[in-house]
Amino acid sequence: MTDGQQTVRLGVVGLGFMGQTHATNAAEFGHEVVAGTDVVADSRDEFAREFGATTYEDADEMYERENLDAVVVSTPNAFHEESVVGALERGYDVLCEKPLADDLDAAERIAAAAREAEGFCMVNFHNRVSTAAEVFTGYRDDGRFGDVTHVQADYVRSRGIPGVGSWFTNEELSGGGAVVDIGVHAIDFALYLMDFPPVEEVFAVTRTEFGNREDYADPGDWYDETEEAVFDVEDSATAMIRCADDRTVSLEVAWAANQQPSQEFVVRGTDAGARLDLGGEELHLIESGRQGTDHVMEAELADGSLDHTGWEGNDRRFLEAVASGQPPAESTVEEALTVQRVMDAIYRSAEAGTCVSVDDE
Repeated sequence: MTDGQQTVRLGVVGLGFMGQTHATNAAEFGHEVVAGTDVVADSRDEFAREFGATTYEDADEMYERENLDAVVVSTPNAFHEESVVGALERGYDVLCEKPLADDLDAAERIAAAAREAEGFCMVNFHNRVSTAAEVFTGYRDDGRFGDVTHVQADYVRSRGIPGVGSWFTNEELSGGGAVVDIGVHAIDFALYLMDFPPVEEVFAVTRTEFGNREDYADPGDWYDETEEAVFDVEDSATAMIRCADDRTVSLEVAWAANQQPSQEFVVRGTDAGARLDLGGEELHLIESGRQGTDHVMEAELADGSLDHTGWEGNDRRFLEAVASGQPPAESTVEEALTVQRVMDAIYRSAEAGTCVSVDDE
């Protein structure tokens, strides 16, 4: 926290791993974690001990009884709408975990509430806060790449299905599988690298090839199946996303696949290109010239890094925006709504077996 900056009084809804992470970051930046809400008593007790915070079972009760400046919502996706809209209606600034909601209708209602609210809503697209992304967007805005026409976006795990029996693999709570969990990051990051052009059409295929297999090999111990386990979501997807002016994104997303893991993004522009990893530090540039002789030149970013990246960096940006009273320019609710529309189109296309339009009304 910079000298003279307001101390933000924060409430957290959903006190699992991500709720604890956001609270820890806020405390480390000198802000006050005032209260938390969770339906699980053990989570409330742990949060109260860790942060000296008052805890509640119901978010509305916390909103009414506590004097807050901002709220972080890190519940399962199906409960984002209720918690985010309730906070916005009371004038709080909100940081919502990705995705914006479990389905497009709920996301539209959140966005509508944010447009009418006194406070703002930001979404936790933390992979944007990386050294490589900052340098890339700086060069892009300077015109180094010319027109960015295509992004190849990969977020593939060789084995990495979240624990079955958790809400991640239960469509009723999550709204989807790999697309909603990790594909949301890949879609957002690809569109961010392209400066969020309007999205027009999507063709996609979703697959469930590993999550229901009795012989699933899980060397990383991600997959903790129980008798009550629910797995009714996709574990991979392939999509082609067509944007305005024939700009495109090719998307590969998988919780599990028989290939090497990858979080590589390849960007093609008319004057130069780039390669970087999601949330990474390294940026590789490629461009051509005729100086001296016709040639292709490659360069790598060296000796530079941001002070705060990832979850920590995005929390810092959110809290600084709350303290300053100025809504953030990035990771906005409208950008998150665009990402939600693309995910919705991926599922509609996969079901229909054809290309579908992305509704942006």
